[in-house]
Amino acid sequence: MDSTQATAARPPLHVEVEPAVVGFDPERLARIDSHLERYVADGRLPGWLVAVSRRGQVAHLSTSGLRDIEAERAVEIDTVWRIYSMTKPVTTVAAMMLWEEGAFELKDPVSRFIPALAGARVFTGGSALKPVTEPLVEPIRMWHLLTHTAGFTYGFHHAHPVDTLYRRAGFEWGTPAGHDLAACCELWAELPLLFQPGSEWNYS
Repeated sequence: MDSTQATAARPPLHVEVEPAVVGFDPERLARIDSHLERYVADGRLPGWLVAVSRRGQVAHLSTSGLRDIEAERAVEIDTVWRIYSMTKPVTTVAAMMLWEEGAFELKDPVSRFIPALAGARVFTGGSALKPVTEPLVEPIRMWHLLTHTAGFTYGFHHAHPVDTLYRRAGFEWGTPAGHDLAACCELWAELPLLFQPGSEWNYS
């Protein structure tokens, strides 16, 4: 399903309830719009869409600016956005909901779900051509994934030999062609970690 089909498949976003009915101050919500409008006016943002909901009902909805600068196409209610790493807080909230349900503990080894990570190794020296590694002192735990302390990295950092290894494996701005999530997890497990889990922080 492409983005056009996905947009057509869901009901159009619209205001469903008066803000005051669900505990919002309409004047304060309007300040969000005026604040973001300044970002469009001075060129910091090409455009934006704001939707505020409570208890599953949209109470405030507004747009401004352009979704396509070259074509001068305005942001619309059904504009599809690339949210990049804003998937991280969404994923974290989903994970914590599962934690509340008892699906896992924050100290659980990630290898409980991805067995290959039990054998992960840690970069200690050398180069991308001849990395020197050591075994894990402690396992990668669930809380490490939620706090960027697992030792993973991004190929686009271009700051460490392990970043180079990520790029060679196909992880720079995306994932290797033809690899689903399970296959990517297997590849990540073969790449060395930047550091022992929990010992440092690295955006990943």
